[in-house]
Amino acid sequence: MRQRGDLHALPIFATATITIGLSGYLAAVSARLAALFIVGLLLGITLYHSSFGFAGAYRRLILHGELRAIRAQMIMLAVASLAFAPLLAAGEFGGQMLSGAYAPVGVPMFFGAFLFGIGMQLAGGCGSGTLYAVGGGSPRMLLVLAAFCGGGFWASLHLGAWQSLPEWEPVVFGEHFGWGVAASLQAALLGVAAWGLRRNDCPAPAGKFHLWRGPWPLLAGALLLALLNLATLLLAGHPWSITWAFTLWGAKVSQALGWIPAADSFWSQPFQRSALESGILADVTSIMDIGLMLGAAIAALLAGRFAPVWRIPARSLCAALLGGLAMGYGARLSYGCNIGAFFSGVASTSLHGWLWIIAALMGSWIGVRLRPHFGLAN
Repeated sequence: MRQRGDLHALPIFATATITIGLSGYLAAVSARLAALFIVGLLLGITLYHSSFGFAGAYRRLILHGELRAIRAQMIMLAVASLAFAPLLAAGEFGGQMLSGAYAPVGVPMFFGAFLFGIGMQLAGGCGSGTLYAVGGGSPRMLLVLAAFCGGGFWASLHLGAWQSLPEWEPVVFGEHFGWGVAASLQAALLGVAAWGLRRNDCPAPAGKFHLWRGPWPLLAGALLLALLNLATLLLAGHPWSITWAFTLWGAKVSQALGWIPAADSFWSQPFQRSALESGILADVTSIMDIGLMLGAAIAALLAGRFAPVWRIPARSLCAALLGGLAMGYGARLSYGCNIGAFFSGVASTSLHGWLWIIAALMGSWIGVRLRPHFGLAN
């Protein structure tokens, strides 16, 4: 019979080995990819230690009117908007071309975000929340991730039909009104809203904060996430995104099972075809997602909270699979999740980011009311 210390040593050894091995491999291949992997690690540590989630924040807003996490998101968006603006206005930095998270607005985008909102409440996590919960040792969220990948791939096969519905070109406020004006006005409105809502804010939970073991203040998480998204923009040439990798992983598994991508219009396009033909570690989003999971695992191990619960009630399992499928399908239609569409979209002054969160909140309202039917507590 194994001793408890041996059981704890195994995840520590595995996490350290994978992290060091991937860091060394990526450093040998490309300093840029290695840097993005490190950014992913830091994102995972930040999300875990600050418990910076989106699904839970919206659920508490809908049920109890709690605004603490919402205010933190507003501050995060304001800081990122100001940080992004001069770089997106220049269009390049150090020879690296830069582009914001812009996307069309229309029926597919709005419906996809609405579906995502339902899914993240059933799953119990959003795009980033799924990854950091998996890294933190949640077997249930690993099932959500698998369904998320399947849903994203499934939607990719239907994109042609969805994009035949009414859809308009991206609207970018920075391009229409000037980057300085658009970003400053957006940041000011977010800052004023955050300040105005402070009286209705719930106080932060009492407790000591520790650098390595956590927890971290929510505001610290908001500021770090804004800065790490800025680092992603500088290194990758585009802001932080998550769900493209899930769609790619689903496609690679399907290809291994016999699916032929040449017959599909989406996967026949140059970028998608190149991603399918290349290894996972050649894809920036995949590298960052893997880094995020490992960073969350490091944080959970440092905090002494890496404790997987293997028994999952049948109804909770059903909600996990349905929620993951809904998020994957919705994210593909809406050009991203709470990170790629909402956070990075709003920080890029793109209208679709604002419309995304409206639709996602509408879907969350329904998802919150569905949770008790699956035995999930609100």
